[in-house]
Amino acid sequence: MAGRREVMATRDGGGELLYFGLLGPLAAWRGATPINVGPPQQRTVLAALLIGSGHHATTHELVDAIWGEDPPRDAVGTVRTYVSRLRKALGPDADLITGQAGGYVLRPGAGAVSDAAVAEQAVAHADSATQRGDAASTRALLREALALWDGEPLAGLPGAFAETERARLTEWRLSLLERRLALDIEAHDYADAISELTALTAAYPLRERFRELLMLSLSRSGRQAEALAVYTDSRRLLIDELGVEPGPKLADLQQRILRGGEQPVAPVATTTPRLSPAQLPARLADFTGRDAFVDELGKQLEQTSGMVMAVSSVSGIGGVGKTTLAVHVGHAVRESFPDGQLYADLQGAGASPAEPAAVLGSFLRSLGTPDAEIPEPLEERAALFRSMLAGRRVLALLDNARDAAQVRPLLPGTEGCAAVITSRARMTDLAGAHHVDLDVMAPDEALLLFTRIVGAHRVTPERDAAMDVVAACGFLPLAIRIAASRLAARRTWTVAVLARKLSDEHRRLDELRVGDLAVKATFELGYGQLEPEQARAFRLLGLIDGPDVSLSAAAAVLDRTEDDTEELLEDLVDTSLLESAAPGRYRYHDLLRLFARTCADREEPSADRDAAQSRLLDFYLATAARVYELGRPGDTLIRHLSPVTRAGLDFESREAAQNWLFSEAECLLAAVRQFAHGDSLPRTVDLLLTAKDLAESGLYSPRFVPLATAVLQAAEQSGDVRSQARAHVVLSSARQFTGRFELSYEHATDAHRLADACGDIWVTGEAANDRGVTASLLGRQEEATDCLEQALVAYREDRNLDGESCALRNLARIHGETGSTTRAIELAEQTVRLDDQAKAPLRLASSRYSLGVVLNTADRHLEALTQLDAAAMLFRENRMELWEGLAYFRIAQVHLAVRAPAESAAYAEKALSRFRGIGGDWHRGSALTVLGRALGELGQPDRAQACLSEARALRESGSTQAQQA
Repeated sequence: MAGRREVMATRDGGGELLYFGLLGPLAAWRGATPINVGPPQQRTVLAALLIGSGHHATTHELVDAIWGEDPPRDAVGTVRTYVSRLRKALGPDADLITGQAGGYVLRPGAGAVSDAAVAEQAVAHADSATQRGDAASTRALLREALALWDGEPLAGLPGAFAETERARLTEWRLSLLERRLALDIEAHDYADAISELTALTAAYPLRERFRELLMLSLSRSGRQAEALAVYTDSRRLLIDELGVEPGPKLADLQQRILRGGEQPVAPVATTTPRLSPAQLPARLADFTGRDAFVDELGKQLEQTSGMVMAVSSVSGIGGVGKTTLAVHVGHAVRESFPDGQLYADLQGAGASPAEPAAVLGSFLRSLGTPDAEIPEPLEERAALFRSMLAGRRVLALLDNARDAAQVRPLLPGTEGCAAVITSRARMTDLAGAHHVDLDVMAPDEALLLFTRIVGAHRVTPERDAAMDVVAACGFLPLAIRIAASRLAARRTWTVAVLARKLSDEHRRLDELRVGDLAVKATFELGYGQLEPEQARAFRLLGLIDGPDVSLSAAAAVLDRTEDDTEELLEDLVDTSLLESAAPGRYRYHDLLRLFARTCADREEPSADRDAAQSRLLDFYLATAARVYELGRPGDTLIRHLSPVTRAGLDFESREAAQNWLFSEAECLLAAVRQFAHGDSLPRTVDLLLTAKDLAESGLYSPRFVPLATAVLQAAEQSGDVRSQARAHVVLSSARQFTGRFELSYEHATDAHRLADACGDIWVTGEAANDRGVTASLLGRQEEATDCLEQALVAYREDRNLDGESCALRNLARIHGETGSTTRAIELAEQTVRLDDQAKAPLRLASSRYSLGVVLNTADRHLEALTQLDAAAMLFRENRMELWEGLAYFRIAQVHLAVRAPAESAAYAEKALSRFRGIGGDWHRGSALTVLGRALGELGQPDRAQACLSEARALRESGSTQAQQA
């Protein structure tokens, strides 16, 4: 009810709108104040007048609407009384109901409206959007209309009239649902569609359209066995209940699936319109020459109609202008690709080329795919990417590729799309590509480019000197640009001065020749013009791995204030030696990073290089520790971290801290990878510990395994017992979140042993807790209880309130599983109270989750649902997608326990959508098991068996090693 009022308040700007509700229990409000419209029969009169809004209803028609064929003796008088009372209830709006020719009419004014009328208006707008071909707006408008329903229409009203209208309004809602769900499927929103359709087919088992849509969404999400099982279940039901075969649409869809006509497409939960990215970098206003290449590439890219795809590969030495040409052509043809233009720097010239999976993840996000719906394997990401581009015209610019193998997964592969690839290597093994070999500029083109940047008034009088300059630059466009930009910025220099500087070979690399060395010479030219502080910044920042660097992190590296650092970095951006990836973030071109490191090795003492990197690690650790402290009040980890000499950032709120952690995730993990050796080991493992939220979210759990393994190996080689113990803790947690419980237990055992040896009380508590959790998951409850009791001792000795809460809720779950439900509930309720008082939302989410689990084991199901719903909301607010999925899984279990299989199946599907791409097969297998059981109770045995078979296959694969989370 509140939802309907809020919708109408929005439409009325928060005024005193008179609002009538028909799409639920009949009711009326003025603003937020409910109006008493009387007993059921009186409300039936109001319903009849509202449904016939603006049309005359005779008294006898109203009598018939209330009593049908058996009215009381004074029915007409009673109707008049009802109308009089309604007018009195409406107060200042009484004149909305007027008497007319032996009856009555209700004419809503500008300040009065019904939810049914608002829904009709939204549907009319949706129809118009459909005619325009605007599917996204149609979906949004249909959702707006459907949101106005609040249960059964005209609920509680007696009589044949109310029953007839109730059936009409219900059918209208179902038809709108069918229409919206079909659009959801066309937009690849399979996960949510499957969840909703699973519940709808249970509620309306004979409605074939719902079953058809369910089959379609299952098949397109790669679940063909379930889709075919839906058909088998449907056919059996229709024959048993109605004695008929499925309709032709359902039968035809079954045959299409059998023939492979409905190809599997990885699901994408898109609740917003598909995005049309415009990622092409800005083209240069002074673009010069290359006319033949521009014409050649433009024609090639625009000839996509009727082709699978147009692919053009531009190759040449570094700095020859490949990217500039590709960007210019991309802008020239962008009108031919109205659905978007994608761009990625593949960093192929550097030591660490971009991983295709990471690039695909970025592309999918740009196209509107939520992180939780992006699959982990490269092949699945590539399939999803191609599927999202089906029927669209999108241009992809893949810049600086290493080789064809890196590029192949990134190609759109669909008719109407095109790709431009730039690379230093000619990709002769890229099938079907149109190749362009780009050489250095012709002398006259090079001179023209130089003139356009510097200005004809300075160049024309010194044409010969200018030609010497572009020749010294090897006629490479990037080198020319840097030289010209320096000259343009120095008004006192003549062209001859610049030419003399370039003629001095000591100012260029001794090994200047065709290829990368020519690019290095160009960089040397730009670098040589820097002021000392700028040059130092350029050198030191080049030492840092990671996709980019934030202003605050750069300030730590340089040991300067943020204001001074920003000025330095912006100067470097102006000289094209650095790029501004976004406000406050900077990155190197890959070759420039290599050149910067060469300069650092040449000019910076080893101690200064080490100090710069150490400052960055200190900054990351100190800031991550602050994030950890805000997110886990009462946890003592920050008292047991390696000492740092540099302060980190502070945050105004826990939300701001978490935003920083997730935005810096790639940089933090890159720092761990880079510094996992020598004296940095203790801080790198501590950085992994303080970044625990990244692992627990599910999105980064697999990344923690190789990083912690590298730290562990380095610590073993150096004999660093403390770092070994902490690396084992990280690995135990990460393995647990990916469903590898035996490995998790082994790491926890090693961590416990090593922590005792080095006296690390924090690790002792964590290791004992992890051993307890995994022992429980492996079915060893007595051992689990002993381990958790040990954890409590360590946590209490350390006064670690966060750890104590964690151990108590884990003990609560074990008590629940072993039949001690009263004790289990006492412990779980204790943790909820403590965590609520501590204002620790993430901890509170976990405690509510545990309380919900033990309440379910005690058959207190409604209370369990309340706790689990609250936990799911808190997990979602804190970006814990894996835990959110686990909460949905538990809710599905509760619904199954209370014999609400439709709701159980819907929540199991929601859990599956969260587990996709994160958490390992174990979580998916658990959700599929609950889904299969729910479907079995819904009378869908074939689909149920398909789910259970897949869950069994996941267990047999060895990826799952336990019972339940």
